[in-house]
Amino acid sequence: MSTKLYQEIKEFYDASSNLWEGVWGEHMHHGYYGPDGNYKVDRRQAQINLIDELLKWSGDLTTNPPQTILDVGCGIGGSSLYLAKKFGANVTGITLSPVQANRAKERARSVGLQDSTFFQVANALDMPFDDNSFDLLWSLESGEHMPDKAKFLQECYRVLKPGGRMIFVTWCHRPTTTANPLNSEERKLLQDIYRVYCLPYVISLPEYTEIVTQCGFKDLHVDDWSTAVEPFWDVVIDSAITPQAIIGLIKAGRKTIEAALSLRLMSNGYRSGLIRFGLIAATK
Repeated sequence: MSTKLYQEIKEFYDASSNLWEGVWGEHMHHGYYGPDGNYKVDRRQAQINLIDELLKWSGDLTTNPPQTILDVGCGIGGSSLYLAKKFGANVTGITLSPVQANRAKERARSVGLQDSTFFQVANALDMPFDDNSFDLLWSLESGEHMPDKAKFLQECYRVLKPGGRMIFVTWCHRPTTTANPLNSEERKLLQDIYRVYCLPYVISLPEYTEIVTQCGFKDLHVDDWSTAVEPFWDVVIDSAITPQAIIGLIKAGRKTIEAALSLRLMSNGYRSGLIRFGLIAATK
């Protein structure tokens, strides 16, 4: 990961994570609003529902629950703590943000999970773990930050135990062909999203599927949940105009303010069909 990109991502999440937690809660990811995107549910509950729906979709983990889990891009520990409690597992979370790692440790202590959850600053392209270390690798909306998608997924494969499961969810752009490439308007929207959210680039779900297969993963289960999560952005936009959010934005600084003012970029991306919410579950 380039030093400049690493620093941009670190600074973005260092500055914005406290605001997100205060206004929007512990889960720094999309919510699930049903297959057709029409469930009426509280936004924070929708985020929890996304985790549960992903676990159900990915295959039965209850008969042989994972005991060692790696959460790549753990944020302030929302998914990590949820998975640790659900499975009685040891969960390790990694992030580029020291602020996030420290807050995740604080939250673990507050709910009595400090002995089964571990958080650290680490680069997902060069993970500080031995081969064959984890039963489950969980990556929920971190792949879009990776400047080398193939290397990242190779690392995911390396640290998984044989028979281990990966649940990988990431922002994508629509599938393209030689006859139907991204047009200039779509490329412009993507560039704006990259700039605001510190992304190097995104690729399509079929491209991810090819990389995952080349890494050696098997038993692939692939899906697109764009419709199910699209309402999330309009809900976030509505919540961003409260007095609490506005005060938090001012304290968080220019980059976070810019991101908040640009929430419509993602909403427009989903509505146009350009932005996709891609899912891959696979086994080593």
